[in-house]
Amino acid sequence: MRATLHLLADTDFPPIRRQRLQTLQVNLGYKCNQSCLHCHVAAGPNRTEMMDAEHVALVIQVLRARDIGTLDLTGGAPELNPHFRDLVRGARALGVRVIDRCNLTILSEPGQHDLADFLADEGVEVTASLPCYSMANVDRQRGEGVFERSIAGLQQLNARGYGHEGSGLVLNLVYNPQGPSLPPPQGALQSDYQRELQQHFGIRFNHLFALTNMPIQRFGSTLVSKGTLGTYMQLLRSSYRAENLDSVMCRSLVSVDWQGQLYDCDFNQMLGLRAQLGGLAQPHLRDLLLHDAAGQDIRIADHCYGCTAGQGSSCGGALEAPAAAGAT
Repeated sequence: MRATLHLLADTDFPPIRRQRLQTLQVNLGYKCNQSCLHCHVAAGPNRTEMMDAEHVALVIQVLRARDIGTLDLTGGAPELNPHFRDLVRGARALGVRVIDRCNLTILSEPGQHDLADFLADEGVEVTASLPCYSMANVDRQRGEGVFERSIAGLQQLNARGYGHEGSGLVLNLVYNPQGPSLPPPQGALQSDYQRELQQHFGIRFNHLFALTNMPIQRFGSTLVSKGTLGTYMQLLRSSYRAENLDSVMCRSLVSVDWQGQLYDCDFNQMLGLRAQLGGLAQPHLRDLLLHDAAGQDIRIADHCYGCTAGQGSSCGGALEAPAAAGAT
């Protein structure tokens, strides 16, 4: 796999600083039951990196000490970490909102037969990857049979109340473009997803998040191999919108890797760009017990244009208000 950091490091992206820390995004490990082309983590079945019980307990301590309202769990497939359920229970006991970034096919993996019940019982918010409502497009990007298993996973979640009005169980879907292009306007795309999934499969969900593919790890390597990285970066830079700077996720979030090391976002984690915290050279999760992340400079590179291009993109989808979502 070809590294892209050296191609992204020289940037004129504007400097930004973190505001109050509201979300702790924890990568529980890079092991996954899928290997997707667009994956910025380069996750897959053969990855062995996994957060241990000691660091999981430390996550709970930091949530409590810093009064952090949201725990965003990602991977790989975060559910494959053997301490996933203990972490969810501990965070929910503190009243913390927990988001599980679920690939849906994990719900039909061996040993996960009760996962949907567990998520519903704990009131976990599920943000699920479904790059298209077309079988051909999903299987092309994620592998044969993934679409069918994803639909079955959504139906499992719906059967437990997810996506139904008044249930309190939030189900969000995530769209990624098939290649080096910006996602279409999120509002119109959400309407298309709702219509197609309801009509053909009886599926309900709350929101659709349209995310821009980042030129790092597996997707970035593909761009380099095809000689299209420069063209894609030109698209991101030419689509920059300054108003999106106020809402980028790194301003209220810290990303934690499986070893407890701190980064400004999940993308910086994959590039090895460590966060800045109290002048520490290698800030760790335990340092958040003593140091406030607010006011720290955020490490930037050219990939940051991916979050500010067009309608904007973050872990919570487009950044613009719906009325402006058509502008690119």
